Amino acid sequence: MNLKKITIFGGSGNIGCSLIRKLTKNNFKVTVVTRNLHQKGYVLKTQGNPGYLDIVESSVFDESKIRALINDTDICINLVGILYEKGQFNTFKNIHEKFPALLSNLCNEYHVKQFIHLSALGIDEPNDSSYALSKLNGENFIKEHFKEATILRPSVVYSANDNFTTRFMTLLNILPIFPLYYKGSTMFKPIHVSDLTEIIYQVIVQNIKSITIECVGSEEISLKDILQRLLKLIDKKRLLIPIPLVVAKILAIFFQLFPKPLLTLDQLRLLKYQNVPSGKFKTNFDLKIPSYSNFDTEVKKYCYMWREAGQFSQTKYKDD
Repeated sequence: MNLKKITIFGGSGNIGCSLIRKLTKNNFKVTVVTRNLHQKGYVLKTQGNPGYLDIVESSVFDESKIRALINDTDICINLVGILYEKGQFNTFKNIHEKFPALLSNLCNEYHVKQFIHLSALGIDEPNDSSYALSKLNGENFIKEHFKEATILRPSVVYSANDNFTTRFMTLLNILPIFPLYYKGSTMFKPIHVSDLTEIIYQVIVQNIKSITIECVGSEEISLKDILQRLLKLIDKKRLLIPIPLVVAKILAIFFQLFPKPLLTLDQLRLLKYQNVPSGKFKTNFDLKIPSYSNFDTEVKKYCYMWREAGQFSQTKYKDD
């Protein structure tokens, strides 16, 4: 049997690991490209059965190596993305614009059957955000170079290994007061990583092309509501206090000095805009690929790590 070959860029993250498991389980031959094999290899090697998974170390700017990989693949998936800029190479322009442009151009040159690119929801309106503008420019380059590309725009993606719910629960666990930016009114439709993985899988098996899909979960939740739900799940009481924009900007300037920023000025600007379907594109629900996961139910599976009794706070350890 000839296995369909899939090359994934950015496969060592939360979404990538889930996707690798899904694809290899369903008899796809997957090659994962990572920038640091020594740091990521030991995790990646456990995600797929031997014979179905190869791991290659490469910079996203090593065109000769990328060219060789694209020449030997049927489907290319780009999951590479950053939330903040760091150094002279990890910039929004390089990662969100130049790399997708290079990748889509090579996919066109070597007649790759499918090119799937992970973008972000809610990037049309925020023209004051460098992140959003770079994501939008990247999409435009892809459409120019690879007409049949499938672009996925997910809302915030959550799971036990995310940088969303886990970071919030960590902060809520240690801070007696938590600031609400824009009164916590920003709306999201968070999607669980398993639902997003299923969407990507269905795009592949149904051979869906030439479309932008807004990938969302089943619930529309405000930022304030998300924080209140997380507090309830970790059994904590905290003050959620709206703060003036000028104070929020000062905090963002301070937080973005951290090696892994808690908040940047650019992210603060993004919070002004709703993270829900725009109505301009089809959603996964429109394509009959619904998201079934419930936010509270899924987070409950791993929130015990932020409770006082840890794993022993779970129901199975409690007395009848």
